[in-house]
Amino acid sequence: MKKFTFLLIIMLFFLAVCNIFGQETQYPFEVEKTGKGNQSLLFIPGFASSGDVWNETTAKFEKNFTCYTLTMAGFAGTKPQADASFKDWEKGIAAYIKNNKINQPIIIGHSMGGGLALAIAADYPELVGKIVIVDALPCLAAISNPNFTSKENNDCSSTITQLTAMSDDQFRNMQTQTMPRLMADPSMQETVINWSMKSDRKTFAKMYCDFSNTDLRDKIKNIQCPSLILLESFFANMKPSIEDQYKNLKNANMQYASKGLHFIMYDDKDWYFNQLTHFLSAK
Repeated sequence: MKKFTFLLIIMLFFLAVCNIFGQETQYPFEVEKTGKGNQSLLFIPGFASSGDVWNETTAKFEKNFTCYTLTMAGFAGTKPQADASFKDWEKGIAAYIKNNKINQPIIIGHSMGGGLALAIAADYPELVGKIVIVDALPCLAAISNPNFTSKENNDCSSTITQLTAMSDDQFRNMQTQTMPRLMADPSMQETVINWSMKSDRKTFAKMYCDFSNTDLRDKIKNIQCPSLILLESFFANMKPSIEDQYKNLKNANMQYASKGLHFIMYDDKDWYFNQLTHFLSAK
């Protein structure tokens, strides 16, 4: 009887161990891995965008780099997760880098993805080799209010209620009216609108609210890696206020596009690739 009890305990122990180690870590994004280079690039798309926004970029660089392309949970048709937040997404990306032993990747982020790249490089400086920020600012709200301060326990319920109450037609009309202010290239506008239409509406509303309350202006002083900041052409007219937001970022190379709007990778493609190629090859 004692022998049977002992064997049962051992068996239960091994079942428990197998269960613990057999569970797959859940991350707040889907990821596609391509290329086989020694240096890794990790791409974070912008608000409500698919990782497909980086297709031309990965096609150009995957011969020499290993590329990890994310699509955040709830965006562009990916499965949403409960209680999405900017901070949890940041933690999730950092955990993925650690758990998969990705050695100091170069993180390339667009829009909100650029905000996530800044936050990761500031909070986990040892994890990151370089960052490329494509048309993102440390504090979006500071464009209109330089004295903006983030709210503690920001309540996003009204934003969620407003956006989830919209019909699909109303939501599409809103996105269609917004898109010409974000992208000059008309050939890709419908694609980006469709990504937002496929996005989970609650995640869309929560992350819009959360990111609007995010202020990284002080935190970026902790970033140690080289940083390339690519900004849309319009921001050249606002250099003092834009560069004031980045004043705490050491080793920053700030460049303004010669044309185009927020989706620089579509609107000023040659300039974008030239900047990226030079930065990625620099030692």
